[in-house]
Amino acid sequence: MDITRSLRKEDAQHKWFEIDATGKTLGRLATRVAIILRGKDKPYFTPHVDCGDYVIITNADKIVLTGAKWDDKIYYSYSGYQSGMKAHAARDMAERRPDFLVMHAVRGMLPKNKLGRAVIRKLKIYTTAEHPHEAQSPVKLEI
Repeated sequence: MDITRSLRKEDAQHKWFEIDATGKTLGRLATRVAIILRGKDKPYFTPHVDCGDYVIITNADKIVLTGAKWDDKIYYSYSGYQSGMKAHAARDMAERRPDFLVMHAVRGMLPKNKLGRAVIRKLKIYTTAEHPHEAQSPVKLEI
């Protein structure tokens, strides 16, 4: 008889992966990154433990949106005051904060609790090809 094993957080081993976002579609990249961050691609996945890996995304400003999403996709923010809602198209957000598009897409695919907040901290996004995590010797991952 097989026994289901539950992983403890002390036993989780985290690896580092690097992904080049040049020419990648936003949604397809975000789903793959969310799976890696959460650890669902591992055989010892445990839902209540942070067993995922670290992900470094480079060239986030070269992400691709299909169709007319550059103008039709709207990001809303609300200050809490009356008339405090602001709306920005994806094109405007990409010009102002290129890393926001990727971060927002991945965050929406993670759990909305303490575990999700811990997992999103393992995502590092950079708009250039350089990053300060060479000491971790990340493995280049092709998506």
